[in-house]
Amino acid sequence: MELVKPAFGLVFWMTLSFLIIMFLLKKFAWPIILKSLDERERSITEALNAAEKAKEEMANLKSDNEKLLQEARNERDLILKEAREAKDSIVTEAKVKATEEGDRLRRLAREEIQNEKLAAITELKNQVANLSIEIAEKVIRKQLSNDEEQKTLVNKLLKDVKMN
Repeated sequence: MELVKPAFGLVFWMTLSFLIIMFLLKKFAWPIILKSLDERERSITEALNAAEKAKEEMANLKSDNEKLLQEARNERDLILKEAREAKDSIVTEAKVKATEEGDRLRRLAREEIQNEKLAAITELKNQVANLSIEIAEKVIRKQLSNDEEQKTLVNKLLKDVKMN
């Protein structure tokens, strides 16, 4: 049983060695170890704070990017809407101008046709009148020589005029 029960001298020297080592560690090592642990804790805390701040900044940047994208989309939609309206306005204006120009050209063509028609009718009347006068002159010259033929011609002309 002696092996299980330590001697008093052994316990004394072990306790004294432990206390000396403990004193030396507390005097020289613990401050350095605690200082290192505090610095490590502070650096970890700072890193966590920096990471949290970076995360917040990323969230802010993301929301800013979303706002910018939305504004860009809205501006694009507005520009497209204005472009469509301008296109529709130009097309409508072009149609109106084309219709007006077509109407004007038709009106001018009708007037020109009417003028040409009147000129042709007038020319035809003048030619008919000239031919009638020439025929009448020739007939009168021929018929004035004989009274009997003159009466026959007048009667014949009267019958033709009544028929027509």
